[in-house]
Amino acid sequence: MAQENFLDFSDQKWRERLSDAEYHVLRQAGTEPPGIGEYTNTTTEGVYRCRACGAELFRSTEKFDSHCGWPAFFSPLAGDSVIEREDRSLGMVRTEVLCANCHSHLGHVFAGEGYDTPTDLRYCINSISLTLEEGPVEN
Repeated sequence: MAQENFLDFSDQKWRERLSDAEYHVLRQAGTEPPGIGEYTNTTTEGVYRCRACGAELFRSTEKFDSHCGWPAFFSPLAGDSVIEREDRSLGMVRTEVLCANCHSHLGHVFAGEGYDTPTDLRYCINSISLTLEEGPVEN
């Protein structure tokens, strides 16, 4: 089977592939309301993938309870699985997190908030941007 090049997808193809809510967050950099996401409070072991293209992004071993209303991770699965870029959309400077494989919006990353994690980073990710592949996680 040929590998799809998600970067070549037209807007129409994304609209056909995703639900309206998924499209709003993943392709229009929207945000789902806090506390409602499917993975906000889950502790299930597994790998979190991009809902748009299926790329591996985060592991449950890096997920932590930040009480922020969205799933939070202290590190992506691999440094090259996400892209971080400056976001000034709300009149403040934030760092947007995108899937490196398809450039879909995932959420934002925040540093220096004082969480007791190995990186002191909080990848605040919309549940609707993810799917969870349940199973044991290899180190």
